[in-house]
Amino acid sequence: MIEGVQIIPLRTILDERGMVRHMLKSTDPHFHRFGEIYFSVIFPGAIKAWHVHRKMELNYAVVAGNIKLVLYDARKGSPTRGEIQEIFMGEENYVLVQIPPHVVNGFKAVGNEKAIVANCATIPHDPDEIERIDPFDPGIGYRWDIRHG
Repeated sequence: MIEGVQIIPLRTILDERGMVRHMLKSTDPHFHRFGEIYFSVIFPGAIKAWHVHRKMELNYAVVAGNIKLVLYDARKGSPTRGEIQEIFMGEENYVLVQIPPHVVNGFKAVGNEKAIVANCATIPHDPDEIERIDPFDPGIGYRWDIRHG
């Protein structure tokens, strides 16, 4: 696990009418602050990577479909610097993943359906606080293809 990243199981309440899925409440011990919430739709085979936020803490939950979330710790002085972490999340593993600032992140839809990722961010979007890196950047060296076995 990358230092500072939290994976929090989330609750689903199911009855004969459907279901309710919790994400984040202001009373949760892991809640820090609210900036904005937005949804990112990702199509099968597409990669949304890499992103590095300088101030924003991310709170990701997948509300439809499934993704492979990949994290890379590029933080100077971090005990997990240089480590990569993969988290499969979504309908099959309904969790909240909290990502601190300066941890490089990206995701890819898993399976043949689009996925919808919700982010309850700690600050409103600011294009000057995010850095984008090519998903195939050799400095990170991550392979996004499916590994069989």
